[in-house]
Amino acid sequence: MMENGSNAVAEAGGDDDDATKSAARLVVETPRVPATVGEQLKAARETQGLSLKDIAASTRITSRHVQAIEDGDYNLLPGRPYALGFARSYARAVGLDEKPIADLVRQELQARVPRAEPRVIHQFEVGDPAKTPSRLVNWLALMLFVAIIGMGLVFWRSTYWPAAELPSLLAAERAAPTPKPAIVVAKPASPSGPVVFTALEDGVWVKFYDGAGKQLMQKQLAKGESYTVPADAAEPKLWTGRPDALAITVGGQPVRRIAEKEGIVKDIGVSAAALVARTTVPDLAPTAAAPRPAPSTAAF
Repeated sequence: MMENGSNAVAEAGGDDDDATKSAARLVVETPRVPATVGEQLKAARETQGLSLKDIAASTRITSRHVQAIEDGDYNLLPGRPYALGFARSYARAVGLDEKPIADLVRQELQARVPRAEPRVIHQFEVGDPAKTPSRLVNWLALMLFVAIIGMGLVFWRSTYWPAAELPSLLAAERAAPTPKPAIVVAKPASPSGPVVFTALEDGVWVKFYDGAGKQLMQKQLAKGESYTVPADAAEPKLWTGRPDALAITVGGQPVRRIAEKEGIVKDIGVSAAALVARTTVPDLAPTAAAPRPAPSTAAF
């Protein structure tokens, strides 16, 4: 019987040893799941037989930064955006889904940031004497308010109120001088008669035509040469590039030139009425080469 008991104990002990060995073999054969981003990326790299230099060449990330991502040392990276970007590029290089990798990087970065201290808001309580303003503060606030009102009144008075009394309107009416009767000056009679254009320089090109476009005369006037607009021309007009070089007389009286500067003018009315309406110029006279009109006694 003792031998049977010993055999039973030996068999039981043998079963326990087999169970222990099986459990140990299970622990050894079961691989550990990578927990961090760096471990997942490193495991994928090593599975594909790639080195750090291979990852750096394919992602264009320095080997130092690739090593920092695997070690989880984000302090060596330029900043949070770089950490996310580098991790995404690394994940694409080893064939991993970049979105879960980026989310895990955000979690690791958030875990490294210390929590901000809660903000304490001191609310005013009516029944708390420590939080009730003292009488001195109330008096100072009242004095400041009164000072502001006083300064506002002074400024308003100096801006909108006159500094002196305004004169009486009755006295101003009495002192007002009696208006003198206006002196009516008779206007001089408007000149009328033949319209004559005289060239003040050589080679002055002119073209005269009537209102229907019919040409009256076109040529280059020599200095001192004159042209008289036909009296029977209907709405005569002028086209020239030297209006400043043409002296004009109406009935022997000089009138203002078409323009004082050189420039092309066209469709300018040159009838006596149109030229007189441009205001008579008394001191404008044709050159010595032009025929001098007879003196006129009319005022202009």
